[in-house]
Amino acid sequence: MTVKSRTAGAMTIPGPARRALTVFSGGLVLCGLLAVGAAASTARPAAPSPLAGGAARIARVTAAARHGLQAACAKPRPGDARCDVLVQPQYAVNRALAAGRASRPRGWTPAQLERAYRLPVSRRSRQTVAVSIAGRTPHLGSYLRAYRARFGLPPCGQPSGCLRIVNQHGQAAPAAPSSLGSGWDVEATLDVSMISVACPHCKILVVEASSPAVSDLARSEDTAARLGASVISNSYGIRESGYSQTLARAYQHPGRMIVASSGDYGYDAANFPANLATVTSVGGTALSRARNARGFTERVWNDPAIFGAGSSGCSAYVARPSWQHSPDCQGSTVADTSAVAAGIPIYNQAWGGWLTVAGTSVAAPLTAGIYGLAGNAAVVTTRDLYQHAADFFDITKGNNVLVGSPGQVCANTYLCVAKPGYDAPTGLGTPDGIGAF
Repeated sequence: MTVKSRTAGAMTIPGPARRALTVFSGGLVLCGLLAVGAAASTARPAAPSPLAGGAARIARVTAAARHGLQAACAKPRPGDARCDVLVQPQYAVNRALAAGRASRPRGWTPAQLERAYRLPVSRRSRQTVAVSIAGRTPHLGSYLRAYRARFGLPPCGQPSGCLRIVNQHGQAAPAAPSSLGSGWDVEATLDVSMISVACPHCKILVVEASSPAVSDLARSEDTAARLGASVISNSYGIRESGYSQTLARAYQHPGRMIVASSGDYGYDAANFPANLATVTSVGGTALSRARNARGFTERVWNDPAIFGAGSSGCSAYVARPSWQHSPDCQGSTVADTSAVAAGIPIYNQAWGGWLTVAGTSVAAPLTAGIYGLAGNAAVVTTRDLYQHAADFFDITKGNNVLVGSPGQVCANTYLCVAKPGYDAPTGLGTPDGIGAF
């Protein structure tokens, strides 16, 4: 048996491993992985909670962040997803505000992002955009109010019905375990803030899974669809495997648009759920001012100083969809589209106040909000994006290689280097209005 590798070559599986593969209607499942997953599940009660963190971990991460952005979420356990966000407190801004002095958070404002992507935010779309997330973020509503008030966005709170928070079963109580200090609380804050940027009048539904286990996040995905969300945003991922593919059905909801971040690890194996053809996978760009008609320019987000770059990859488990032109990959290629992934301010008091965040966790909820703004999520699919290539800013500069050179890693092809037209790091490009959505 041969399986197409992520570098367009063919990989031969030896006899013993080949016999371990079982073919069923949902795809290829590696039986050994299922056994490992079951063993990890049974051993889990003895381990600390994956959402444990609190003030001690916040202090460690923020101390390290004095020297640059740091991964908000810790390295995940087997079977757990990892959030795709990097964080650094805005120390000078927060000190000034604490002393009663005026200070402006640094980074791209909602108004600037709206101009960069030509978003008609005056449209009063009332669609519900959901966030699938691990754990409960204490005071999430107050953090969102602070962000929206600072940048002049309309209020959005729980009493008004604009913001609704439920557990993975769709109920207000009992609440999911606290994610304070785990990094998932930063992720949740970022997600609701970016949805607010793109669709300030949309309703926001936050579905909090009981843990970062990919199985619990899949349940939260199903719950978001059942509760009527038009768009569901997922800013997390796990390296694709036969085990993760058994959960693919949770990301297949006709009449719902599902969005996922591509990951922050450069050119590598594809991540789940971004690898799925039923999902719009979103890569990352670095946005800059420019003296051109648009006023902005973009390139592939790749920051060697923090070892972060928007992920791309060729799936070994999901067949290439008919609408995707990716001649060097027989599987689905990540990503489909992209958006800004660096230089974003958000507010989370538990982490010190104003923070700078980065990662494809910025791009995914922003794109989910654009789907909400367009108002067509019930009738469009990812396939439709590829019929509207003219409605994207084509990104033609940069690469997402973190180790080695593009020539060594992907032979300088579109799989890791931005090119005219479709390329894997940025997909079709970044939104030019809502025409593609």
